[in-house]
Amino acid sequence: MPGVNILLIVGGGIAAYKACELVRLMRRDGAGVTCVLTDGGAQFVTAMSLAALSGNRVHTSLWDAGAEAEIGHIQLSRAADLVIVCPATADLLAKMAAGLADDLATTLLLATDTPVLAVPAMNVRMWNHAATRRNIGWLREAGVAIMEPDEGPMACGEFGPGRLPEPPAIWASAQAMLGGSHPLANTKPGPLAHSLSGRHVLVTAGPTHEAIDPVRYLANRSSGKQGFAIAEAAAKAGARVTLVAGPVALATPPGCERVDVESAAEMAAAVHAALQADVAVMVAAVADWRPANAADRKLKKGTTAPQLELVENPDILAQLARDPRRPALLIGFAAETHDVVAHAQAKLASKGADWIVANDVSGPPGTSAMGGDANAVQLVRAEGVEAWERVSKHEIARRLVARIAEALAASAQQQPEALDASAQQEPEALDASAQQEPPEALAASAQQQPEALASAPEPRDG
Repeated sequence: MPGVNILLIVGGGIAAYKACELVRLMRRDGAGVTCVLTDGGAQFVTAMSLAALSGNRVHTSLWDAGAEAEIGHIQLSRAADLVIVCPATADLLAKMAAGLADDLATTLLLATDTPVLAVPAMNVRMWNHAATRRNIGWLREAGVAIMEPDEGPMACGEFGPGRLPEPPAIWASAQAMLGGSHPLANTKPGPLAHSLSGRHVLVTAGPTHEAIDPVRYLANRSSGKQGFAIAEAAAKAGARVTLVAGPVALATPPGCERVDVESAAEMAAAVHAALQADVAVMVAAVADWRPANAADRKLKKGTTAPQLELVENPDILAQLARDPRRPALLIGFAAETHDVVAHAQAKLASKGADWIVANDVSGPPGTSAMGGDANAVQLVRAEGVEAWERVSKHEIARRLVARIAEALAASAQQQPEALDASAQQEPEALDASAQQEPPEALAASAQQQPEALASAPEPRDG
């Protein structure tokens, strides 16, 4: 993105090394990058490395006499098109939420009127702590865009959400913000604000786990990130959102009612219990099969592998399409590794959905659409196919919710027009009927009625 200037604040955390790759990606695409390295960040990466990659001086201190002679922290905060805080540690997020200004990074963050993207990275328990959740909420209300961290193994040996997203996903979110359409930033009401007010949107997300025994299960690599992003975007558009989530470790998006399930059968029951809805977006990667009989005890290793008999799981999308309470707009997702559009078109026809959003999930785990933070999709409808380029999953969600709002608005406009047309036809029909009966016929009919009454027998006393 030539001509764009990024101010990158590198916080203190083991994930700080990824900031170097982020700088390289931004420079590769033509962006200018200026780095601010905190004292904590300097424990993991050097100012020399960031200077070599960015091609610019790295700023480390609020007490730089040369820079501050010209109020350098104000100039830094105003010269950028976007400020990225990466990694944003729990400590740095807390200072941002509290409005502290005790070093160069926090001072310029308090002084800037430029959009800010914070990319958290921390231990899973720190991420889930009530104080961190509160700080995240306050920052979002203040207009700071917050990326959701990745889920996975951490340097501390624990597993869960808190890993820094990969640099390509961070840069994709930054590019979307620079385009003025990123849904995570809510400094001003955007075009989606209130566009779904009064609507009920039902979203499914994540995988399902089909029990083999009390320890093992059949599953897939779905992270739930795309479904959660869609639920969040719909809630921001004013909808009442029911989010039916498979087993994932993601925070509930603000404004969403969450129903946690584990198996496909539980998800099907939760979906039908949530009806009626105006829109259903079936994003979940539901397992196609389950073991016919789950063991009530752990299967022990023997000389031969156990034989698993599989049976088909309920087809939630197809069931919903046949339900008398079918949503006005029914959207399915298709995860494919080859012939993506052809398979999606076949699914559109066979399932009875209105739209299918198809994504290519081939590629290594964590970097492909399944498990990653970015996605490229094909929107398949009866009218044709639209290819959406690879952007962050939050941007995909924003675009899809915008399309949903447009479709519902168009449908609402068509109904009054149909009623108006019907109302206009009825008077015309009455006029035509009156014209078809000539006055002579009406007069003859009036003369016949008295004669018929006169010839009728008189009633008798019984």
